[in-house]
Amino acid sequence: MNEYSDLERQKQNIIKKGYNKLERVKNNKKETLCFEQERAINQVRQRILQQAFQRALGTLKSSLNSELHSRTIRANIAILGTIEWQK
Repeated sequence: MNEYSDLERQKQNIIKKGYNKLERVKNNKKETLCFEQERAINQVRQRILQQAFQRALGTLKSSLNSELHSRTIRANIAILGTIEWQK
């Protein structure tokens, strides 16, 4: 009878360890999926920001005609001259 009880206890311990290991594997899988999902979301965000910056730069470049460009340069030179004069 004692041997049967020992075997039954060992069996229960093995089942319990197997269940615990299975739970750890499930948790690791969930963590990995969450990490991969977060990484994918961040990559999409980066791509969207890059595209937005490229579009903004393209718009800015196309809207600066030569006259406006010259006026902007003259204004910046005047600002720099004022800054130098104040020192």
